[in-house]
Amino acid sequence: MPSGSLVVGAPLVEVFGYLSDPTRRPEWQSSLRRVEDVTPPAPGVGQRWTDVTAAGVRPRMETVEHEPPTRWAERGTWGPFAAWLRLDLAPADGGTRISWELELTATGPAGLLARVLRSAAPLAVAPDLRRAARVLEDRHRPR
Repeated sequence: MPSGSLVVGAPLVEVFGYLSDPTRRPEWQSSLRRVEDVTPPAPGVGQRWTDVTAAGVRPRMETVEHEPPTRWAERGTWGPFAAWLRLDLAPADGGTRISWELELTATGPAGLLARVLRSAAPLAVAPDLRRAARVLEDRHRPR
């Protein structure tokens, strides 16, 4: 299961709020153009939305864990594919440590493609989380 971690120079509660809000995702997730159909509007387990990606894929997403301010997870499905991403957050020297895990599966012949995509996942997830970290850190830079 691909995983990784990084430290963000921002407070734990703020990092959690930003990363767990699907309406903020287009600001930092490179493949995402927008989100649609967010219901209910308040984050929590059972919140659902549709990701509209640059590639035209429109996975249906759902928050499956929401434990402020330390754990958040989502599940997404589209066609034969299913993805699960979990973020664990903890105080760290100078900010917040984000640890992530991703699982990607598929049924039938798409299973081979899922294995290939799973091995490339760190190449997408890590840079996106670094982008989110820059956005959050910019908010805390002295002006």
